[in-house]
Amino acid sequence: MNKALTTATTWGRLLDLGIESLIVWVAVLAVMVCIAFYVVQKVRSQAIQKEPIAGELLSNFRELHSQGVLDDAEYRTIKTALTARLSKELKDNDQKG
Repeated sequence: MNKALTTATTWGRLLDLGIESLIVWVAVLAVMVCIAFYVVQKVRSQAIQKEPIAGELLSNFRELHSQGVLDDAEYRTIKTALTARLSKELKDNDQKG
C-alpha cells in the first residue's frame, strides 16, 4: 500500500509542475528515445557489416579440413549449414541488385 501511495504522490507532483514543465519533460523523453533508437541501429548495422560472409567461412573451414583439424563429419555439418547460408546470401544479393 505504501508503494501505491508513493506512485500517487509522484503523479501528483508531476501534475503540480504545470503543463509547460510536463511538455518539456515529455519532449526530453522523446529525444532520449530517438537517440537510443539511433544508437541501437548503428550498433546493429556495424555488427552485421563485421560478420564474415558464408563463402569466406566455407573457405576457412575447407582449409581446416584439409589440414586435418576437422574430421569429415564435422566438415560436412559445417558445410551443410554454410551452404544454406551462402545460398540465402546469394538470393539476397540478387534481390538487391
